[in-house]
Amino acid sequence: MKHRILIADDDESARSGLVSLVSMWGYEVEEAIDGKQALDRACTFRPSVIIADLVMPGLDGLGLLKPLAAVLPNTAVILLTGHATVETAVSAMKEGAFDYLTKPVDPTRLRVLLEKAVENVEVMREVTILRRQLKESRGLGPLLGVSPAMQEVYRVIELAAPTSAPVLISGETGTGKELVARTIHQLSPRAKGPFVAVNCSAIPESLLESELFGHEKGAFTGALARRAGYFELADAGTIFLDEITEMSPALQAKYLRILQDGSVRRIGGNSEFKVDVRIMAATNKDATKAVRDGTLREDLYYRVNVLSIPMPPLRNRVEDIPVLIEAFVGEFNDKYGKKIKGVEEAAMKLLREHPWPGNVRELRNVIERAVVACEDDLITQQVVPMAPGREVGVSQATGSMVVLPLGTTLEDGERELILRTLESVNNNKTRAAQILGTTPKTLHNKARRWRAEFSETPG
Repeated sequence: MKHRILIADDDESARSGLVSLVSMWGYEVEEAIDGKQALDRACTFRPSVIIADLVMPGLDGLGLLKPLAAVLPNTAVILLTGHATVETAVSAMKEGAFDYLTKPVDPTRLRVLLEKAVENVEVMREVTILRRQLKESRGLGPLLGVSPAMQEVYRVIELAAPTSAPVLISGETGTGKELVARTIHQLSPRAKGPFVAVNCSAIPESLLESELFGHEKGAFTGALARRAGYFELADAGTIFLDEITEMSPALQAKYLRILQDGSVRRIGGNSEFKVDVRIMAATNKDATKAVRDGTLREDLYYRVNVLSIPMPPLRNRVEDIPVLIEAFVGEFNDKYGKKIKGVEEAAMKLLREHPWPGNVRELRNVIERAVVACEDDLITQQVVPMAPGREVGVSQATGSMVVLPLGTTLEDGERELILRTLESVNNNKTRAAQILGTTPKTLHNKARRWRAEFSETPG
């Protein structure tokens, strides 16, 4: 759909020239001879952007801002001004104007500014939608929760989304740090660009330069073709640096270099090129303590910590657990073809009182296992994995749990868990595979290797 642009200028020749120019760029354009006519037409035409002369008879560009904001708060206004009134135009920006251009208008600058204004309008419309969503629902996009702690997270996401400011997200493992980063990206003007997640702790130092900057064909042994690095892949989008405190100071310094100047040179390349990347980072540690301990470079910390989002652990937002459970039950009903309606009171009490060291990720895993094991339309305490006297994957009906003495090998421990799980479900390999998160074929192969004899029950 074409974006609509309204041009208001009392100079007929200037107005006509702008109408022709902006129309040529693919926008749907209307015109007005002054601010009053512009306001009247805006109410029906509903433009994304108004290009208005600052000085017009009657209602001028400056006077247009306030009444326009009352009826069309998301419409951007670009003011046109002579050199003598630049200070006034700057003051008008403080009153809500998007930006200004001096006359005579430079077409290239106008086009770039118009594109930015349109992008900003799209983001502000998204923000308006998500604010309405927050009032009408129980979360923000894929993020769920009604607790005060999550409301604060949503507030900072709203602040961060329309900008390109770096963001540092901190919190325990499983609290949803990458989900927050993806939500900010999806609500930003960069949403159509790539989102590249980098696990900083998983990159060996010897591979870092190639991973970050890429390499040219023949740059080193094994470089059989040109390869783009993470920053190049994220151009015009967002790069998410997960667990930055897990990098050595030397690795952090190499990251910092490109974060500061935005220039990339592939290994084996002869020239540098610029990339336009928004940076978001995450850590499961206290970032300020990591700086004091020397595990996080202070200069890198200040570079990525323009906006900070601390993610609350699930044990500190217990009121969100029923909301999350409802969503997960719905998700796994669809996945496994179940029709579970909810969770019985005793099971919900157990779930609310659990400390959740693995946070939302652990809760999701627990609910998936409970949905798989549930044979009725309500999840009961008997199928909740952390129920007293139970271990994950072992049926409460047997009253048993897997206890392994110290010194047990990994293979022996795996064999014992599989055998006991099969026993708990009457050797139904399909059911056991669902509980253990594997496939019936895998269980069959392991059983054959151990020369165990299981009676096959259809499932």
